[in-house]
Amino acid sequence: MAEHTSSSITIDAAPADVMGVISDFARYPEWTGEVKEAEVLATDAQGRAEQVRLVLDAGAIKDDHTLAYTWHGDDEVSWTLVKSQMLRAIDGSYSLAPVGGGDRTEVTYRLTVVRGRSRGRGAARRPGRRALLRAGLRLPHRQVP
Repeated sequence: MAEHTSSSITIDAAPADVMGVISDFARYPEWTGEVKEAEVLATDAQGRAEQVRLVLDAGAIKDDHTLAYTWHGDDEVSWTLVKSQMLRAIDGSYSLAPVGGGDRTEVTYRLTVVRGRSRGRGAARRPGRRALLRAGLRLPHRQVP
């Protein structure tokens, strides 16, 4: 069964600064407790990550997976699962919108996760989903210069 989550936050930084943090995969283990390792496996002609391997420990979700990233201009990035030890699917995105003349940014984070193996209902799923959501919005909020 797919689990969906979405949330937004406004950050006191320009969209380009926020996207700079989002695209700096090597630093993910520094600001999130959930991502233990991050390795860019492939980049596009502009040097942006196309495939990233992440070792994740988000409570109920512990996984070593590879995600494929698609960059939509300078204000959106989406990802989808390439391979995983635990998940059947993971799709997500960050969308950025300038606020207040462009010196602030509204960040919208969306995530859909489908587990590969059932670990029971309810309580076993909720902590993992909450951890992934917290991690997704912690990124731009705490790391933007």
